[in-house]
Amino acid sequence: MENRISVAIDAMSGDHGLAVTIPAAIATLEKFDDLKLLLVGKQELIEEKLTALSDKTRQRIECVHSSEVITMDESPTHALRTKKDASMRIAVKLIRDNRAQACVSAGNTGALTAISRYILRTLAGIDRPAITVAMPTIKSHTYMLDLGANIDCKAEHLFQFAVMGAVLASAVDGIEHPRIGLLNIGEETIKGNDQIKEADHQLYASQLNYIGYIEANRIFEDIADVIVADGFVGNVALKAAEGTAAFIRSSLTQAFKRNALTRVSATFAMPTLKLISDKMDSRRYNGASLLGLQGIVIKSHGSADHLAFQQAIEVARIEAIKQVPQMIDKQLETILLN
Repeated sequence: MENRISVAIDAMSGDHGLAVTIPAAIATLEKFDDLKLLLVGKQELIEEKLTALSDKTRQRIECVHSSEVITMDESPTHALRTKKDASMRIAVKLIRDNRAQACVSAGNTGALTAISRYILRTLAGIDRPAITVAMPTIKSHTYMLDLGANIDCKAEHLFQFAVMGAVLASAVDGIEHPRIGLLNIGEETIKGNDQIKEADHQLYASQLNYIGYIEANRIFEDIADVIVADGFVGNVALKAAEGTAAFIRSSLTQAFKRNALTRVSATFAMPTLKLISDKMDSRRYNGASLLGLQGIVIKSHGSADHLAFQQAIEVARIEAIKQVPQMIDKQLETILLN
């Protein structure tokens, strides 16, 4: 098939490395005929994992050798300066060199952000890239950003995040005028710090479909398609949500295993429990976009299993098909640069 989507995979990344990235890569290739993957890492180790593949699948895989790996606890500055042949860095460079349209890594978030910003650069009108991920809501999902790339943000940065999130929601979900909310400690206009209040003013004065402040307890109510926060607040909200979901699933499991009667009850409730469990399964939402770059970079959870890492690859594929960076660039010309 011509015009395949090419995605570079940091195959050595994450807590489990090749044990997760290779099965995820193979599963994604078997699901999508329009996909080609460039597996970056120690070539001899990668090749060993591909020996049993059919010729049809193997011909859509290219191995790209790299001799180094960036560890999870490594300083982003050190990684950027010294790890010139790291699998993460080579994967990002493949985008710059037009050999890949996107890359996926489960590695060190700080290093990935620093390397991506250095190699790909940000779009004109964007000061800082932001991490965003789709979070489940009652009816669908909402895109939340930033989730950790920028701890301290000015009002202008929050406004830029809103523009990027709106473009992502429009491109991926086809929403014509995405609803944008600003995460705050209250919905009243007097609440929040100076940065939040100034961002609120800028958003109300813009062409965006801004609906005002949102408190954290309303994130999942499906009242906004995009929720904007600085990286500190956004990351805390995300981790709290993930922990709450895990707590609920664990509590339900323990409750239904308590005695013979509850185990019988669980049998009848299983279809409903599965629906709830699937809705709260963080693996279904794995794959955080590093928006604002001149290329597509997707960050997977470091602890992702092969199903979660596969989801991250699928996020990269759809963003490449929708040409998200190009769409953000066009929207920026309309809103920020005029």
